[in-house]
Parts: sequence; structure tokens; C-alpha cells
Amino acid sequence: MKRIMIYLFIVGLALRLSAENYLINGGQASTIQYQMTQRVEPAGETKYIKLSFVVPQSFQSPTYNQAIQNFDLKFNPQPSSKKNETDKRGNTIIRTEWKNPKQPVDVSMTFTAETRTELKQLESSAPFPLANIASSMKDYLKPTKQVQSDHPDIQAKAKSLAQGVKTEFDAVQRILTWVVDHLRYVTPPKQYDALYSFKTGLGNCQNYSHLTAALMRVIGIPARIVNGVTLKEPYAINTPEGEFTFKMGQGRHSWIEVWFPDLGWVPFDPQQTELFVSNRFVRIEVGVDNNETINDGMVKFRQASGVKGKPRFQEVIEADFARDEVNLAMEKQNYGPKNMLLVPAVNASFTPIKITQPPPPVTVPDDELKRMRFSDKFIFGNMDYPRGISFIDTRGPAEQSGADEYQLKKNFLVETAEYVTTKLTQYAQVVVLKKPVKLKYISLALHKFGGSGQVWIDLMKDDNGKPGSVLATSDFMSLAQIQQKQGYDWIDFDFSGADQTLSPGSYWIGLGFTGSPIINWFYTYGKSVGPVHGTRYKGVYDSVWSGALSYEFNYRVLGFTTK
Repeated sequence: MKRIMIYLFIVGLALRLSAENYLINGGQASTIQYQMTQRVEPAGETKYIKLSFVVPQSFQSPTYNQAIQNFDLKFNPQPSSKKNETDKRGNTIIRTEWKNPKQPVDVSMTFTAETRTELKQLESSAPFPLANIASSMKDYLKPTKQVQSDHPDIQAKAKSLAQGVKTEFDAVQRILTWVVDHLRYVTPPKQYDALYSFKTGLGNCQNYSHLTAALMRVIGIPARIVNGVTLKEPYAINTPEGEFTFKMGQGRHSWIEVWFPDLGWVPFDPQQTELFVSNRFVRIEVGVDNNETINDGMVKFRQASGVKGKPRFQEVIEADFARDEVNLAMEKQNYGPKNMLLVPAVNASFTPIKITQPPPPVTVPDDELKRMRFSDKFIFGNMDYPRGISFIDTRGPAEQSGADEYQLKKNFLVETAEYVTTKLTQYAQVVVLKKPVKLKYISLALHKFGGSGQVWIDLMKDDNGKPGSVLATSDFMSLAQIQQKQGYDWIDFDFSGADQTLSPGSYWIGLGFTGSPIINWFYTYGKSVGPVHGTRYKGVYDSVWSGALSYEFNYRVLGFTTK
């Protein structure tokens, strides 16, 4: 097998029958002023509250680096005790305790993070299978309760993916290609372990990390779990087709690091990236799985007998980018998975994977649509999102960790939403229908924060992968008609009056507005339902929807279809 170059794996911005890929190169460099605040409010007489924190450390890899300075931790009131320790994974843990607290406990963590992502050509000649693995790596090859690399189904899949492979890089790119094409992001999932996501094809960041680590450990590749935070500051990459913008929610996140003998530990975000993470990541804690990486943000408490209720926990993460330099470019290639997987250039032996896209739906002529009887209820969309949840004080449920002691672990439930009623930007989401539909409603996962005015949905034709002319418009809805609720919920936009029958094919939904409404639209990481190009934006004064987004808005289409 000859040595060839691997480039960025990513489905293109236009819907085609084969995967389109891009070479990405360049870098990001930022200075980030980070602040995390917590408040724990006791519920009745409390014997003690214990909080633990992990001090983020500087880290270097071939693609991602962070330097941590000015770390500070402030408390009000001061804890009864405070001690530092280092665990067997090298994490520095600060453990604090308040005895008989009579008031809320407030904590503020601050530090400066210099983060840098450099995407230059990597050189790797690591063979597969790996030989002479150091004893310090052995724990990252073992199964755990969340990383079930000893399960026969996971073992069979890993071995089939690695069949005939000669280099470590070829093995990991085959695993990542399979994972991004077979998992769909949902939050919160019912379970967080590798086997659950393997069987269901569902999961959040923990599931992606656990399943990827399990597949790699089966075939002898060390993989460890990383916990940290992602920051919501977006960044755009210019392509010949226009801007492609990437953005994550601001909050806790889980990813992995993979060991290469000639590269060291290299970060991967199995939801989307291989051999790197962007500099919107801040690395905090590492371990064998997310059952072990629980020290940062852990809350433990003991209450007096008979006390009802549990302490209330609030956490807010903020980040100010004092400096932010982004210089990234992408060049189209011709292979890769169906879904988005980003990879820097690598000089290594491997077999390119080319997975074709499914054919587009077959259009039904108008005269045939008119003769059809629409009697079966129809519902379709990207419908999994955390409804009615406050993202500030969600934590729990409390788990018993000892005699009369309970704990609240950190969660990875992050608010991923776009402010879509700004006067400067418009947003649209593609809907690909495989059946003819008599349209009644289109619902969006929205949260009203305030303001005034009216909102509506424009249903648009598809014009070569971008929103085209308007087909129909929903009834206008005044902001007063939208209830002020906790969190996000479906808002139904009525198309009954439009008498709209849709042939199978691609359509676009865009939220229109007048006045000054303040509304967020929830989105899901990656493309849970539609094609990679299927979320667009443009300036309000622009005529072309030139911008593409890496996520997918949550929506549903309701109506009737044929038998």
C-alpha cells in the first residue's frame, strides 16, 4: 500500500450522490478569560456540603495546545476545610467542605487560557497492530462499565473495521468514519455507555467518546476520556462555496485522546473531528471513562434526618475572548463518510473510504398529487431535544454515595441554541421529505425571552442546495401568543390556510419576524436528520444564502400522507 495524503473528511455544501471532502489547514489562537460560578443552596438542616474541582493544566499535542495561567478559586463563605491532591491519572483535585452550612455556598473559578489549534501536515508511521505498549498505557486498553470493549458485539465490529489494516492511522480513521455515520446525537440519552449507543445508534458526547474508545481498545489502541468545556464563540472557514460556520454550546463536554507512538496523545472529538479539537475546547480532566472523571464539579452532601428536598445547584460558565485569531481554509477532496468528519492532512498509509450518499427522493408530478388521498397522520423532523429544561440549575438526580451521603455529578446537558430574531442575520433549515405530504403545521423548538412583534415561517423551494423562492407562508403569530415558559418547547406554525401539498423532495423553512422579538431556536450537534449543507444563514440585506452551519435546528413537520 503506497503512502498517500489524507485530508479533511466532510460532506460537501451541496447535496450530491457521493461524499465531498475538504482539506483543512491553518490555525486558531486565542486568549480566553474564563469564569465558572457555582451556587449550592442547602435544603433544610445540612450536616455538610463537599465540592471538588480539578485544576486545568497546560497541555501540548501535535494539533491542540493550551497554556493555563492565573488560576484562582474564591469561596463565600470560606470552607471549613480545603485540601489538594493528585490522582493516578495526573489530575490535580481541590476538595472543599462546609460543615453545617446555614447559607448558600458561592464559588468562583477564574483563569486565563491561551489555546491554539495548528492544522499542519502530520507524519505518522505507527504500525498496526501496535507493539511494545508501555505499562502506563495498559489502563487505557481495559474494559470498564461504560467502555465495554469486552462485549462480543463491540469486539466483532472493531475487528471487522480493522480487517486488513496495516497502520494505526488507518485503523482509527475507519473507526471514526463508522461512528459518525452510525450515531445520532441526542440529549439527554437514556444511558451513557458504549453498548447502549452501539445498540441504539443514539447518544450524547459521553456516548460518542465511550463507543469510540471501546472500539479502539478492542484492537489494542490506547484511548482515554477527556472532560472539559466547550465555548460558544463561533468561527467560520472560507470555502469556494461560501462560509462554513462551526459553533458549540457553552458548557461541559466529553471527548477522547488517542495514543500514537510517534505523535503522543492526540485529541479527537468523535462527534466530528479526528486528530484535533478546535481551540474553543478547554481541557480539564482525564480518565478511563466518565465514571472516573467525576471530580470536577462534584457535589456531595449529607442532610439531617427527615429533611425533604435536595440542595439546589446552579452553574454558569462565561468566557471572554480577549484575543481571537482564526485563519482556516478548506479545499475539496473526493472521499469520506456520509456525515461530517474533519481531519487535518496526514502523511500515512491508509485506504481511502468513499461512502455514497442515498439517492434523492423521487418527485411526484402535480397532477398525480392532486389525485392522491391523504389519510395517514404524518410527523417528521429533528425532534429530540431537552424540552422545558432550565440550563442553569439542572443537576442530578442525587445518587447515594455512602451512609446518608448523596452526590450530584456534573452533567453534559448544554444549551445549544441560536438567536434567530437578530436584525442582521436570517436562518433557514432544510427538510427532506421522502413521502408526499398534505401540510398542516411546522413546529420549531423555540424559547421566547421577551420583546414584541410578530413571527411566522416561510416555506421555500430548494435551489441547488440553498433556499429558493417562497412556496407558502404560515399564519402570522404575535409574540403575545407565545407563552413564556422555562426552557424550549414546540411552537406550532399553522399552514392549514395555505392548502399546501408537497411532493417528496427538499424544502427550506425559515423563521420570519417583524418588530423586536427575542427568540432562540434550539439546535442539535451535527446533522441528525438532514444533509450536511442543510442549515443556512445570510445577512438580511444579502440575496444569496452563502453561509452554511455545522449543526441542525430542531423542527417537525405535521400533516397527512398517503397509505
